[in-house]
Amino acid sequence: MNMGMNNNVLGLIFASINDSTVIDLTKQRTMGSIPFGGRYRLIDFPLSNMVNAGIQEVGVITKSNYGSLMDHLGSGREWDLARKKGGLHLLPPFSHVGGGVYQGRLEALNNVWNFIDYAKSEYVVMSNCDVVANVDFSEAIAQHANSDADITIVYAKGPYRMEKNISTNILTIGEDNNVTEVLINPDMAGECNICLDMFVMRTDFLKKIVREAASKNQHSLIRDVLQGRKDEFVFKAYEYKGSFFKIDSLESYFKTNLMLQNAEIRKDLFNASSPIYTKTGDNAPVKYGLETSVKNSTIADGCVIEGTVENCVLFRGVKVGKGSVLKNCVIMQGTTIGENCNLEHIVTDKEVEISNDRVLTGSLEYPLYLGKKAKI
Repeated sequence: MNMGMNNNVLGLIFASINDSTVIDLTKQRTMGSIPFGGRYRLIDFPLSNMVNAGIQEVGVITKSNYGSLMDHLGSGREWDLARKKGGLHLLPPFSHVGGGVYQGRLEALNNVWNFIDYAKSEYVVMSNCDVVANVDFSEAIAQHANSDADITIVYAKGPYRMEKNISTNILTIGEDNNVTEVLINPDMAGECNICLDMFVMRTDFLKKIVREAASKNQHSLIRDVLQGRKDEFVFKAYEYKGSFFKIDSLESYFKTNLMLQNAEIRKDLFNASSPIYTKTGDNAPVKYGLETSVKNSTIADGCVIEGTVENCVLFRGVKVGKGSVLKNCVIMQGTTIGENCNLEHIVTDKEVEISNDRVLTGSLEYPLYLGKKAKI
């Protein structure tokens, strides 16, 4: 962990932005609490990135269905954020106006401004939960502090297709890292500068744009500031060069989980110098039966496997019966699969029960999704 403490930086994580892109997975939870990679949840990535940059105070802004998020984060002990001063704060989602839930980042920030004021930080780092990446925020903060930027935007070069990437913002970058334009889901394809929706700015600048937006009934950081006020302010880009995956559909969630079997990607996302922390459970080790075959898979603690598992991600406590074959599946916690089943390209939510002799098949583009506690 980078022990250079950034006492003057506040982290803010939006746990619910873009929930609707993976509606199957967010019916009963926020984007941040979607299980990922066998033992993690999506919020572990931005939260660990912040902690690894020495940020000691983080506020998590939610919308609804945040029970599983509270349960996962607890006191913040696993991220070394259980402390008297600073620490981890779950911030309420409701808007002052009309009592509903907030409509955009700026409105959400206006709602929790007392918390931001109280933190007395010089800088703010903001992130969503729909990007899986291991970003060194301390570099982005340093670049911002040493420039004349009002906002520094973290981006990465990567493939983009309008039809596929429905919640993606693209940056046009000129000389000296200047962001000249921010495009919302533009009609283009190919390698683009993909905005990772991570931002660094001074707290006093954030206060100014939040207050001004509130007075004009504006809600959106992207639309009302990055697009609407681009001629008034200086926006700079910080390039992240590591692996990143944007979770913006069930398909991308499914494929990203399966890609973790690639050693290079795994090493890039989970490296020892900047670890991804998560809540730890006290589970027994994996039990394998005599006839078991497991290839190229991520298997979490507490699983009992008596069949064949290939190129799969199994979360904690999954049971696979005798004679069952699983290929290219993402099986969430506590799911039980009977005997002699054949499953391919399946995503099961938590605690699904699949009886004996079931044959279930999706495809790489259209994985078959089974909802929480489904019985089949």
